Amino acid sequence: MNLKPKEVLTEREVRRGMNVVIWDGLASEMMTTFTGSAFLVAMALLMGANNMQIGVLAALPTFTNIFQLISIWLVRKFNNRRAIAVFCAFLARFPLICIGISALAFSGSSINILIFFLFFYYLFGSIAGPSWNSWMKDLIPENMLGDYFSRRSRYNQILDVVLSIVLAVLLDYVKSRYPQYELRVYAIFFIIAGIVGTIGGYVLSKAPEPQSYLSNANILALFNQPLKDKNFGRLLTFNCAWVFALNLATPFFTVFMMKALGLPISYIIILSIISQLSSIMTIRIWGTFADRYSNKSIIALSAPIYIVCIIAWCFVGMYSSMYINLALLVVIHIFTGISTAGINLSLTNIGLKLAPREDAIVYLSLKNIVTAFFSSLGPLVGGSLADYFTNRSLVITAQWSSPDINKAGRLISLHEWNFLFLIGALLALIALELLAHVKEVGEVDKDVVKRVMRTSIKRDLKEYFLIGNIITWHEQLRAIIKLRKKDV
Repeated sequence: MNLKPKEVLTEREVRRGMNVVIWDGLASEMMTTFTGSAFLVAMALLMGANNMQIGVLAALPTFTNIFQLISIWLVRKFNNRRAIAVFCAFLARFPLICIGISALAFSGSSINILIFFLFFYYLFGSIAGPSWNSWMKDLIPENMLGDYFSRRSRYNQILDVVLSIVLAVLLDYVKSRYPQYELRVYAIFFIIAGIVGTIGGYVLSKAPEPQSYLSNANILALFNQPLKDKNFGRLLTFNCAWVFALNLATPFFTVFMMKALGLPISYIIILSIISQLSSIMTIRIWGTFADRYSNKSIIALSAPIYIVCIIAWCFVGMYSSMYINLALLVVIHIFTGISTAGINLSLTNIGLKLAPREDAIVYLSLKNIVTAFFSSLGPLVGGSLADYFTNRSLVITAQWSSPDINKAGRLISLHEWNFLFLIGALLALIALELLAHVKEVGEVDKDVVKRVMRTSIKRDLKEYFLIGNIITWHEQLRAIIKLRKKDV
């Protein structure tokens, strides 16, 4: 396996590398679908996990980013980002297989064993991350970042949607017919994920790497450099506040639906798919406008939508009718998908854009390490708050009295997880104010982007469904007449 970088890549090699990274993304997405999100939470709850342990599981992926400093040391020592990313990818996949085997071999496998192996899974993935990010920054042309990664994300989400449906149906069938085998099914999921992830690591090794050179300065001095960059520091401050606010609440959405609402895993997956479909249909639009205008403007537009979605979670469960609650969940997931598509894409791209090319790995690693602390702190604080609010509630009702009618209805009902959602939304709103201080090259005011996007979408809809047919009616009529003449 030749993993040596090249001084100069041809246009053909760049195109081939971009295609390889797409396939690696699909393998990684398949791996995370089998082991992440609702399936991981469901498995943890099946093992008897409490709120704090759920918080630990949610904190692990970001907490291990603190160890990305190791990645910088490895890149400086070997100057081979591809080798580091590929080998760490292989090492990260092995713990998944260990989790599956332990759950199959020991029926009493505990939540602590799951947390132990997941720590190493996320650890090696975190070490691979900075090398991969720096590698991609040099491999993908800068003017194509938004469009390329939006296309890659779209493919991943489509795979996630299809696979999630199949797995959810299978799990519900096993849970209803053979509940004693439910944990074994999760174990098999982890084994499959480990195998597929290993294949993905091999595919990734086929992507070429342009040679780069990292400064020989002291590592602490290198990290001091991005801290002296005031604009990058403002981005770092916003990112830390944002991820803390979101991770305070979002890891407990699935727990809330399972425990408070009693929804089966298939319902939760379908809601997740609705969110994914919304993201798929809009991520290309976000990517196009991010390239044309600025990532900051896209965040300023999409983040408030997400905050409203978090607040809306406070109203889920307060209605006696399950259909009303499900309808509200559908609306929340639709707009969550739309907003997170823009937020995630723009947050990644603005970090890549503000990082100098020669020191990209240092800037991005520092960003990941610092935000990792606040991101992992969020679910831990959230788990503690959930336990604190377990026996506490706040109910605000409205009552109407008249000679014929006497009715009372709940306006707000907060308990346990709902308190987290409201606190998280308020903190996210405060964090969003910090974005205004970040400067981005080519930045356009969000109101201008909003007006352009609204006009563009309206124009496209009119052209597709109305104006397009009116403009071309004579051409369509002429084609029909020609066809009839030929038949005669």
